[in-house]
Amino acid sequence: MVYTSMGCTLVFGQMVDKIVAKVDNYVVLKSELEVAYIQFLQSQEAKFAPDKSKIKCTILESLVINKLLLAKAELDSVTVDKQAVESQLDRRMQYFISQFGSEKKLEDYYKKSVDDLKADLRRQVRDQMITEKMQGQITSGLKVTPGEVEKFYKGIPKDSLPFFSTEVEVGQIVRTAEISKEQRAIFLSKAEDIRQRLLKGEDFCALAKRYSEDPGSAKQCGELGFFKKGDLVKPYESMAYKLQPGETSEIVESEFGYHIIQLIERRGTEYNTRHILIKPGSSLRDLSNAEKFLDSLRTMILRDSITFEKAAKEHSIEKVTKNNGGMFLNEDGSSRIPMEKIDPGIFFVIDTIKVGDISRPVRFRTEDNQDAVRIIYYKTKVPAHQANLKDDYQKIYNATQDEQKNTAINKWFDKTKDEVYIDVAKEYDSCDLLKKDK
Repeated sequence: MVYTSMGCTLVFGQMVDKIVAKVDNYVVLKSELEVAYIQFLQSQEAKFAPDKSKIKCTILESLVINKLLLAKAELDSVTVDKQAVESQLDRRMQYFISQFGSEKKLEDYYKKSVDDLKADLRRQVRDQMITEKMQGQITSGLKVTPGEVEKFYKGIPKDSLPFFSTEVEVGQIVRTAEISKEQRAIFLSKAEDIRQRLLKGEDFCALAKRYSEDPGSAKQCGELGFFKKGDLVKPYESMAYKLQPGETSEIVESEFGYHIIQLIERRGTEYNTRHILIKPGSSLRDLSNAEKFLDSLRTMILRDSITFEKAAKEHSIEKVTKNNGGMFLNEDGSSRIPMEKIDPGIFFVIDTIKVGDISRPVRFRTEDNQDAVRIIYYKTKVPAHQANLKDDYQKIYNATQDEQKNTAINKWFDKTKDEVYIDVAKEYDSCDLLKKDK
């Protein structure tokens, strides 16, 4: 089975290593093959692979096919809309940001701005979209019938049928504690007290290390390093451009909290600042109000006054699950998630309720360290089992469809591979990629 649709991975500044295949002006790197191989082994499709001894060869073939699709698209002037690329790029970046917890955490990890990361990823996204467009043209019209799904399933030797661990469908509705005016006033006063101490001559570095709630910069005396216009949130940036070197700002409020900013240096349009960040914290009363709201919402759902999906879309503040009607999704986009991949905080909640139930409000801390409350919906549970048509029809359907697409693309490859230059490293001669009628 050929793995023909590699996902767009977050790999920036990849070093050129050993070339294992050339397709016209495109190359396949050894590292690219290894990453794709690991991804495939972790995928659902790998469980249905009939001959696991040849997986690396099929992965290499899929990468060569993808490069051939790009080369042929170039020859045939097949393109994708630039706006569509940017839209897809924005969606990918939002996904990566959600995985890291915040835009700043992503930037801190890669030591690059989001704009720079997008620039690194743009070609990868464009190439994948062209590849998918070419694949779509080749496989258009393919339809999978229930009979073909059953035939595919029955064609798998019983001792080779994949074994699936216990899977669950779980959803959440999340609310953060809305910080009251009184609480905000307390933290604003704290920030102003620190500012007054700075104006009286106390050391910025010492106060940043002691009070700043931006852990990344606090260790560096509050220093953020050089940024250009558009890199930082607007309130912060606007103030930074108004300051003179060494000058300390008024209190600046942004989505992250209250900032005390000091300009260190300006180089053209770039600037280097340091700051002390004070984050307003919620009170027990604020958190209690969020709990009461979710408890009322839970009652409405249990009384069928509103569906869980509708309630999540209208009231949850957690963007990723909100857009899925509150449901967590697996890597393959399905809502059935292996139990071992469930977050421990979620696991301990569903362990105390029955399938079909919705938990009472549970307090937790979000990835960006906010006080929050959520209710958990334990929709279904599928015990560990060997693959069967009743419990795994969608997975088997997808595997059948993948096989049909792979067959069509392999036939196209055999007809097209002589139209462009293709060379594969000798160490992969045993894969017989270029052999006729493999």
